[in-house]
Amino acid sequence: MDGFLAALAISFAVIFVAELGDKSQLMALTFATRFKTWPVLIGITVATAVVHLVSVGIGYGLGATLPTGWISLVAGVAFLAFGAWTLRGDKLTDDEKSKAERSTGSAIWAVGGAFFLAELGDKTMLATITLATQHGWFGTWVGSTVGMVAADALAILVGRMLGRHLPEKAIKYGAAVLFAIFGIWLIVEAIIELR
Repeated sequence: MDGFLAALAISFAVIFVAELGDKSQLMALTFATRFKTWPVLIGITVATAVVHLVSVGIGYGLGATLPTGWISLVAGVAFLAFGAWTLRGDKLTDDEKSKAERSTGSAIWAVGGAFFLAELGDKTMLATITLATQHGWFGTWVGSTVGMVAADALAILVGRMLGRHLPEKAIKYGAAVLFAIFGIWLIVEAIIELR
């Protein structure tokens, strides 16, 4: 159970931070201005659960076949790259914003489909794959899914309550620092193991 709780906590924290300021968080806020909150959250949850299940499958498979020292080294470098990616920031393109605003049909299908496509190859998917190479797949899947949904729910609630976004610079720098800390930690762990 300790492994499950560790995977749950670490993946929740990493994915929650990774999602702050991400374009899918901006999509959540956009969808919430058009649809009721619950259908938006259900669509986000279903899409995230599917994408992250695929992610942990890939990561768990890689973790079972590759030496752990090299996985830690690659994961550490990946987390440093995620930190740089976070500093660069994400913005919705006009086309993505337009699709979110004019979606018709069921809100759950519209939101779920948009989120599924937006998350393929996104940093949260890649971070989930990376985490699954190090931790149990089930805890990583649950933690990463709940972390992402929590971050998107926060964007919706704060956006509705305050009518504006969280301070973008503080989010970017805070998330980048956390990614750098995780990256350095994994690289040091890898160096110690590969000696």
